[in-house]
Amino acid sequence: MRLPTFEIIGCPGAIAIYKYTMETNLLWKAKEYPSLENCVHTIDATGSETRSVIVGMMENKIFKVEYLIKTNAFWQTKYIEIKSRLADFNQSFSFHSDGKGNWKKNGLTVREWHGCIDVDLPLTPFTNTLPVNRLGLAKGETQQIKVVYLDLLNQQIKPVVQKYTRISKNEYRYENVPNDFEAAIRVDEVGLVISYPGLFERVASTGSPI
Repeated sequence: MRLPTFEIIGCPGAIAIYKYTMETNLLWKAKEYPSLENCVHTIDATGSETRSVIVGMMENKIFKVEYLIKTNAFWQTKYIEIKSRLADFNQSFSFHSDGKGNWKKNGLTVREWHGCIDVDLPLTPFTNTLPVNRLGLAKGETQQIKVVYLDLLNQQIKPVVQKYTRISKNEYRYENVPNDFEAAIRVDEVGLVISYPGLFERVASTGSPI
């Protein structure tokens, strides 16, 4: 699916600003923890909004995660809302950001997250789209970033360092820092993950202007 654009700008790389509102409905299958995710991704000239539901199982416990992520036109995360349930344990969070690395959690400033532009939910491949699109890397270019890591199943929320390298037009190498894990991620024209070896595969996708 090729999306229409009316302007390409840099922040810091080439970023597509969409003339029309585009909606993509995706289904991802996870491998580490058996799960399915239905994600609806909407993008227009002002930014993006992504709503998703993940249902799966970990150690014979059923979990459900619902999240909402909003970005501005430069793919800087501005808002994230999460509701999750693992067995009989429920969590609910909302985070606001100015897009420049300053965060508030449930209305309170979180100083240890300073400098984090992106978020990473390990239960979904969608959050890889955020740095992929925001960084606008050229082929062969690498950038190290600080992100808010939201491990809901293990009840851990913390800042971590990650690295992205653009291997080709539609492929990126993702690395933890220090490097105890890396993967070559394949994405589509919008930066949405098609294949994340060993962790996620896209099994369906539909999209059109709205």
